[in-house]
Amino acid sequence: MKGSNKSFSEFVLQMRGFRELGIIVFIVIISTVIGMRNPRFLTWGNLHDMLIDTSVLAVMAVGMMLVLVTGGIDLSTESVLALAGMVSGILVRDNPHLSPPLILVFGLVFGALLGSVTGLIVAKGKVLPIIATLSMMYIYRGITFIVSGGRWVSAHEMPESFKSMATGRLLGISNLITIALIVYVVFYYFVNHTRTGREIYAVGSNFEAAKVIGINTTFITWLVYVISGALSGLGGVMWVARYASAQNDTASGFVLTVVAACVLGGVSITGGVGTVPGVFLGAITIGIINNALPMIRVSPFWKMALQGIIILVAAVVNALITRSAERAQLRQREELRRMRYGA
Repeated sequence: MKGSNKSFSEFVLQMRGFRELGIIVFIVIISTVIGMRNPRFLTWGNLHDMLIDTSVLAVMAVGMMLVLVTGGIDLSTESVLALAGMVSGILVRDNPHLSPPLILVFGLVFGALLGSVTGLIVAKGKVLPIIATLSMMYIYRGITFIVSGGRWVSAHEMPESFKSMATGRLLGISNLITIALIVYVVFYYFVNHTRTGREIYAVGSNFEAAKVIGINTTFITWLVYVISGALSGLGGVMWVARYASAQNDTASGFVLTVVAACVLGGVSITGGVGTVPGVFLGAITIGIINNALPMIRVSPFWKMALQGIIILVAAVVNALITRSAERAQLRQREELRRMRYGA
């Protein structure tokens, strides 16, 4: 009996490491089903376009993941994207000689500054993340209207060098996809191979314990909002280049899709759990759904409903796995205690 309990415990504990495998299986199944309905879905051209459309979501989901891992949330990301995109659009309109890499760096730095303000309010001001970021979402959106004077920056006002950031390719792959892949490689290393990356998970797993062992929880909390803002600012530049338009209502409601990609990728909204590969796969799944619905002639009005259903299922599965894993850990501790003390 003990042997069976132990094997079950080990199995449940390993389930946390197989979230990504489960998402991959789901992606393969849903792609096969859609491909049977419309063979054009599985063509390289369509898949490449889908990845381009998903690149901004994928980049922003990494920043949101780090915030969620610490037990917070950043609702201001969509407004940071809009403001950074608008300012970038105005810059390239008034200074067409500026190089695209410089604009990308500007988006990162500008977004980081906006994120640092939000981070200070949460980390130093001790304001609840949902309240602080909701407030900043409206403030940044309002500033977007003020900066633009209520006007758009249209495609004909942007230089071809800037728009080529989205249309250009490196080794046959879109520049936007390349940027997203670079972001994932950098943050995979950051999360898994740096002390700060490990401290982010420690803060999310047990805030008080992290403080006791000497982790600067205030700095870590501030840092994840800075990163989230930086990646949102980068996403803003990518968005404007992709659609060749900077608008005041850009990405309105997009934050829900970003959170959806994280939850679908196995990130726990209670903190402490989440992986970079999981978030990448979650973003890809959202991209597949958005791309496939028109191809199989499903009404676009179903898109949000289907996203909601998928998020709900993912959240329930995540909760069940977490609860089962916690019970399994308790069983293992109890077994070890009995073996040690013979009781």
